[in-house]
Amino acid sequence: MPNRTVWLFDLDNTLHNASPHIFPHINRSMTAYLEQHLSLSPEDANALRMNYWRRYGATLLGMMRHHGTDPAHFLVETHRFDRLHEMMVFDRALRGMLRKLPGRRFVFSNAPRHYALAVLGLMGIHELFEDVIAIEDLEYHPKPGIRGYRKLLSSRRLDPARCVMLEDSAVNLRTAKRLGMRTVLVSRNLRTPAYVDMKLASILDLRRQYGRLLGGRPNAY
Repeated sequence: MPNRTVWLFDLDNTLHNASPHIFPHINRSMTAYLEQHLSLSPEDANALRMNYWRRYGATLLGMMRHHGTDPAHFLVETHRFDRLHEMMVFDRALRGMLRKLPGRRFVFSNAPRHYALAVLGLMGIHELFEDVIAIEDLEYHPKPGIRGYRKLLSSRRLDPARCVMLEDSAVNLRTAKRLGMRTVLVSRNLRTPAYVDMKLASILDLRRQYGRLLGGRPNAY
C-alpha cells in the first residue's frame, strides 16, 4: 500500500461538469443566504459572495471569519437540490476509466459531504473511491489554503510524493505542487502554469496519459 500512487480527484468541473446547472444553482442559493442572514440587497449579497470567494477560495470561509456563520447550517442551506439528477452533466465512460486506473483513489473537494456523495452516487462511481474528503473533513479550511491539504495528508497518512492531484482550478494545484505532489490540470484553457505537470482537456484523457505522468516507475502501481 505505501508504494502505490494516490490519485486525488477534485469533484466539480473535474469529474463532472457543474457549470451548466449546478454552479448557477449554488451561486443563487449562496446569494440568497447572504441576502437573508446579512440583510443585504440581492446586488450587495452577490458582490459580497464573489468577494469572499476570490479572497478566501470559498464564500463559506468569509462568512465564518466575518459573520460567525455556522458552517454546517450554511452548507446544508446552500446545497439543497430537489432534482439534482436532472442537473448532472457527466460522461458515463468515466466509470470504466476509473476502474482501470492503478493505485488508490480519493475525492478531495471543497464541497460538503452530503452533496459530494449524492453526485458520486448519481454518476455510479462512489464505490470506486477509497474515501471522500469533503470540506467538513478539512475542518472548513478549503483549497487552495495549505491547512486543508496538510489535514488531508496527516489524517489519511499519505505521502505527498506518491500523490497526483487532478483539478480544474490551477491555483489549487499550486499548493499541491508546493507540498511535493504531481499536478494535473483538467481544463481547455490555453494557459498552463509552470507548476502544472500535465494538462488534460478532459478527465477521460487520463486513461491514455497516466503512464507518461507516472514515468513508468515500477513501484508506481
